[in-house]
Amino acid sequence: MAKLISFDIDGTLEAGDPPGFLSMEVVRTAQKLGYLVGSCSDRPISTQERIWDEHGISVDFTVLKQNLGDVMARFQADVYYHVGDTDIDRFFADKAGFQFIEAVAEEWRLQIIDIPV
Repeated sequence: MAKLISFDIDGTLEAGDPPGFLSMEVVRTAQKLGYLVGSCSDRPISTQERIWDEHGISVDFTVLKQNLGDVMARFQADVYYHVGDTDIDRFFADKAGFQFIEAVAEEWRLQIIDIPV
Protein backbone atom coordinates (compact mmCIF):
# COMPACT_ATOMS: atom_id res chain seq x y z
CA MET A 1 0.00 0.00 0.00
CA ALA A 2 1.64 3.25 -1.17
CA LYS A 3 1.42 6.28 1.12
CA LEU A 4 2.35 9.85 0.31
CA ILE A 5 3.04 12.62 2.77
CA SER A 6 3.52 16.30 2.03
CA PHE A 7 5.05 18.61 4.60
CA ASP A 8 4.55 22.33 4.94
CA ILE A 9 7.84 23.89 6.00
CA ASP A 10 7.36 27.08 8.07
CA GLY A 11 5.80 26.34 11.44
CA THR A 12 5.79 22.60 10.70
CA LEU A 13 9.36 21.37 10.22
CA GLU A 14 12.31 22.31 12.42
CA ALA A 15 13.94 23.84 9.33
CA GLY A 16 11.09 26.33 8.96
CA ASP A 17 10.85 30.00 9.85
CA PRO A 18 9.37 29.88 12.40
CA PRO A 19 10.60 26.40 13.26
CA GLY A 20 8.02 23.70 13.81
CA PHE A 21 8.28 20.77 16.20
CA LEU A 22 8.76 18.06 13.54
CA SER A 23 12.39 17.13 13.10
CA MET A 24 13.94 16.33 9.76
CA GLU A 25 14.47 12.85 11.18
CA VAL A 26 10.68 12.37 10.99
CA VAL A 27 10.96 12.92 7.22
CA ARG A 28 13.82 10.43 6.98
CA THR A 29 11.81 7.89 8.97
CA ALA A 30 8.82 8.33 6.67
CA GLN A 31 11.09 7.62 3.69
CA LYS A 32 12.53 4.53 5.37
CA LEU A 33 8.98 3.30 5.91
CA GLY A 34 8.31 3.64 2.20
CA TYR A 35 6.33 6.86 2.09
CA LEU A 36 6.59 9.11 -0.96
CA VAL A 37 7.72 12.37 0.66
CA GLY A 38 7.91 16.00 -0.33
CA SER A 39 7.00 19.56 0.52
CA CYS A 40 4.17 21.89 -0.28
CA SER A 41 4.93 25.39 0.89
CA ASP A 42 4.52 29.10 0.20
CA ARG A 43 8.27 29.19 -0.27
CA PRO A 44 9.64 29.22 -3.82
CA ILE A 45 10.53 25.79 -5.23
CA SER A 46 14.24 26.70 -5.27
CA THR A 47 14.12 27.55 -1.55
CA GLN A 48 12.32 24.31 -0.72
CA GLU A 49 14.92 22.35 -2.69
CA ARG A 50 17.75 24.19 -0.92
CA ILE A 51 16.31 23.30 2.50
CA TRP A 52 16.08 19.62 1.58
CA ASP A 53 19.61 19.69 0.13
CA GLU A 54 21.00 21.33 3.28
CA HIS A 55 19.59 18.43 5.31
CA GLY A 56 20.73 15.74 2.88
CA ILE A 57 17.20 14.61 2.09
CA SER A 58 16.18 13.70 -1.45
CA VAL A 59 12.43 14.23 -1.78
CA ASP A 60 9.98 13.02 -4.41
CA PHE A 61 8.38 16.42 -5.00
CA THR A 62 8.35 20.11 -4.11
CA VAL A 63 5.33 22.23 -4.99
CA LEU A 64 3.79 25.55 -4.17
CA LYS A 65 0.90 25.24 -1.74
CA GLN A 66 -1.77 26.09 -4.31
CA ASN A 67 -0.46 23.28 -6.55
CA LEU A 68 -0.84 20.44 -4.06
CA GLY A 69 -3.46 18.84 -6.32
CA ASP A 70 -0.74 18.33 -8.96
CA VAL A 71 0.99 15.90 -6.59
CA MET A 72 -2.01 13.58 -6.55
CA ALA A 73 -2.07 13.68 -10.36
CA ARG A 74 1.65 12.76 -10.52
CA PHE A 75 1.82 10.02 -7.88
CA GLN A 76 -0.38 6.97 -7.36
CA ALA A 77 -0.92 6.28 -3.66
CA ASP A 78 -3.53 4.66 -1.47
CA VAL A 79 -3.48 7.56 0.98
CA TYR A 80 -2.38 11.19 0.73
CA TYR A 81 -1.47 13.28 3.78
CA HIS A 82 -0.53 16.93 4.08
CA VAL A 83 0.98 18.10 7.37
CA GLY A 84 0.76 21.79 8.14
CA ASP A 85 0.10 24.35 10.82
CA THR A 86 -2.40 26.86 9.37
CA ASP A 87 -5.94 27.10 8.08
CA ILE A 88 -4.43 27.82 4.65
CA ASP A 89 -2.64 24.45 4.78
CA ARG A 90 -5.93 22.79 5.67
CA PHE A 91 -7.75 24.63 2.86
CA PHE A 92 -5.32 23.50 0.16
CA ALA A 93 -5.14 19.95 1.55
CA ASP A 94 -8.94 19.67 1.48
CA LYS A 95 -9.12 21.21 -1.99
CA ALA A 96 -6.57 18.68 -3.32
CA GLY A 97 -8.22 15.67 -1.65
CA PHE A 98 -5.47 15.15 0.93
CA GLN A 99 -6.07 14.20 4.56
CA PHE A 100 -4.91 17.16 6.61
CA ILE A 101 -2.86 16.60 9.72
CA GLU A 102 -2.28 19.59 11.92
CA ALA A 103 1.32 19.89 13.07
CA VAL A 104 0.46 19.40 16.73
CA ALA A 105 2.42 16.71 18.56
CA GLU A 106 -0.44 14.66 19.95
CA GLU A 107 -2.59 14.79 16.82
CA TRP A 108 0.42 13.76 14.72
CA ARG A 109 1.09 10.77 16.92
CA LEU A 110 -2.53 9.65 16.83
CA GLN A 111 -3.07 9.96 13.09
CA ILE A 112 0.17 8.53 11.71
CA ILE A 113 1.04 5.82 14.16
CA ASP A 114 3.90 4.27 12.21
CA ILE A 115 6.03 7.43 11.98
CA PRO A 116 7.35 8.27 15.45
CA VAL A 117 7.90 11.92 16.34
